[in-house]
Amino acid sequence: MIRAIAILLGFQLAGEVTARALGLSLPGPVLGFAALFVAFLVWPPLHAMLAETARGLLAHLSLLFVPAGVGVVGHISSLGAQSAAVLAAIIASTALAIAVGAGTFVLVDRATRR
Repeated sequence: MIRAIAILLGFQLAGEVTARALGLSLPGPVLGFAALFVAFLVWPPLHAMLAETARGLLAHLSLLFVPAGVGVVGHISSLGAQSAAVLAAIIASTALAIAVGAGTFVLVDRATRR
């Protein structure tokens, strides 16, 4: 388990270093995740090494939302003054995310039918 966590954190660190060194606007963890995906394709045994630890992390993914909830509660007075703008941003971003997801699905569906 320690080895698997070290590998996952190593890919995250490599992505962060690469993103900052190249001045990319892409977040380092996303770049590291993409590199991990490539590593899975190149060396399939890596998947077996990380699968159990990844399942364990995903099972407790809800814990990552606790800091966000604490931040909201901590700044609830600020949100009161901006509640209409925050609500509009949440509704608009949710609708946009659904539309982009549906559009992507349609494009992939059309591309795979050929």
